[in-house]
Amino acid sequence: MTFRQKRAPVSAQRQVRITNKLGLHARPAAQFVKRARSFRSEIWVVKEGKRFSAASLIDVLRANLDCGATATLEAHGVDADEAIDELEKLLAEFREKDNS
Repeated sequence: MTFRQKRAPVSAQRQVRITNKLGLHARPAAQFVKRARSFRSEIWVVKEGKRFSAASLIDVLRANLDCGATATLEAHGVDADEAIDELEKLLAEFREKDNS
């Protein structure tokens, strides 16, 4: 009989810059939220001192993440580090799609 070791919740944060031309408008914002919801951690976007839930499309759109904007991704939970890594990669993919 094997036991799965429980992972302790951790906190992670990273500053990101929005680099795609149109910013995080409706379509990429929806993809971002879908990816954020796939993690068990609670995830927020912090911009200019305001916190927005990364699991809420309305919140992400309200954050006004235009091209050139900087924000901090914060996560707390068992997969916080992975969540921040994946969301940062997704933001970079949006930029690459702009250039193709």
